Amino acid sequence: MSPTEPNPAAQTSAAQTRTYWLEHAWLGTHVEPGVALDVRDGRVAAVRTGVTAPPPGAEPLRGLTLPGLANAHSHAFHRALRGTVQVGSGTFWTWREVMYSVADRLTPETYHALARAVYAEMALAGVTAVGEFHYVHHAPGGARYADPNAMGEALIAAAAEAGVRITLLDTCYLSAGFGEPPQHHQLRFSDRTAEAWAERSSVLKDRDHARIGAAVHSVRAVPAAQLATVARWAEERRAPLHVHLSEQTAENDACLAAHGRTPTRLLADHGVLGPRTTGVHNTHLTEADIALLGDSATGTCMCPTTERDLADGIGPAPALQRAGSPLSLGSDSHAVIDLFEEARAMELNERLRTRTRGHWTAAALLRAASADGHAALGWDEAGSLVPGALADFTTVALDSVRTAGPAPRLGVETAVFAATAADVRHTVVAGRHVVRDGAHALVPDVPRALTAAVAALHG
Repeated sequence: MSPTEPNPAAQTSAAQTRTYWLEHAWLGTHVEPGVALDVRDGRVAAVRTGVTAPPPGAEPLRGLTLPGLANAHSHAFHRALRGTVQVGSGTFWTWREVMYSVADRLTPETYHALARAVYAEMALAGVTAVGEFHYVHHAPGGARYADPNAMGEALIAAAAEAGVRITLLDTCYLSAGFGEPPQHHQLRFSDRTAEAWAERSSVLKDRDHARIGAAVHSVRAVPAAQLATVARWAEERRAPLHVHLSEQTAENDACLAAHGRTPTRLLADHGVLGPRTTGVHNTHLTEADIALLGDSATGTCMCPTTERDLADGIGPAPALQRAGSPLSLGSDSHAVIDLFEEARAMELNERLRTRTRGHWTAAALLRAASADGHAALGWDEAGSLVPGALADFTTVALDSVRTAGPAPRLGVETAVFAATAADVRHTVVAGRHVVRDGAHALVPDVPRALTAAVAALHG
């Protein structure tokens, strides 16, 4: 399966310089009016301030231009669950059964169509890079496709066609629980052993718009004796390594019963933690867990809209950050795809929990949604508007019903605490428009594409 549309993230602009004039730009510490951004070979060549009007030939971007947003945790196929899981009551575990029924119906072709539409929705929301936590590897029942990485390649192609960068976090998933073989639904996730997972995932290759990372699905899904194999695979490649960590108290209880230690301690004991590792959720942690994550500089990816949708709980994000764990953000199950909502939800959840305000500045929340998210996905050269950075950025309207009123100098506060994905006007990847004036340049009708892809799975 190959892309049928040009992918900005996979192209360069030869030696030609393209200039964007930014009405207002977030330069990391402040909003600067009148910025000319020169782009060459897909990177920022120069940032010129004090440019009060668009230079000849420059493309004006009116509003507030921010670094591109990084969605650090995605399960693309969960987008097909939106709406369908909001009827009745239940828990994470009952929701999981509905999720498995959708996973059963995925093929490389249907997954490609759905992911292409989902990643296009992300681009419309200002996302320029996505971390896809990918574990649906094989056919139902566990048989391998002729190309053992057909599903992963479908996701990589989908990102190319949607115009965004992707880190494919190829996920090791071997068991249903501690000492339990995979259940029927999980057979297509499993490579049987970590060594077989490593052999298959080693065939996947980086490309201009895609990087390959690894993931441990969870401590319940990878036996302790095999955790080191996944960690070693990532270490040898200097690749990102992600893991669902302590999302549910039931996982903690089962881990304590099986191993006499918390999931965090189990990961630490088997060499999984470290500065290229990100724990996803990190919700139910002890003080010792927090210290282990911080001391090892292991990152934390919070997914507030999913954590509240699934009634998972509120993780100790401020304590994790104080301990030394960098924070990033993801939309996970895609109850909504809106990184502004994820950013403010992290702050607002903490306000509800503590009944105090101001745990993070808007600038700190934006950094979690941009630079630190990109770093968690192995795109360290993205996430800021500085010379040499990847020319990935997004522009938010300052004149919508949500953003009109505040002075432009308060643009980052307005964006983080009031804007939504609907306020994104432009998204640029590698210096080329993916979204222009609110319309996707590569996927002409994203709602129609989403409707068709979801309908194909629900039959």
